[in-house]
Amino acid sequence: MTGLSAYSLLVVLFITSGVVIATEENNQIIIKNNCESKMGMPCVWEVLNSIFKIGSVTSKCCDELVVLGKVCHFALVTRTLESSNFQNLDRDTIIQKSIDTWNNCLLMTNSPSPSP
Repeated sequence: MTGLSAYSLLVVLFITSGVVIATEENNQIIIKNNCESKMGMPCVWEVLNSIFKIGSVTSKCCDELVVLGKVCHFALVTRTLESSNFQNLDRDTIIQKSIDTWNNCLLMTNSPSPSP
């Protein structure tokens, strides 16, 4: 149950502006690109689960992630990692999982649909 509470807190901090202590650069990127309003909540959960836990991202949510853009994706993940609440996470692992999630979604959205 504690894991679920920590995960819920992570989602709230990930999508709520002004709650997470972050560098000016990431905040500027997020504000300038309106990053926090480009994905629906179900897809935010899916992407976060694939990065901070274990899971995969559906084609629909990959489409939303790619529309969000690489700059927003990495700025949001980095901002989350900069929070003192998440300094106990293995930063290298989270960044690698973030890169893997981005690359997998990019491949999925660029792949032609299978023939019927």
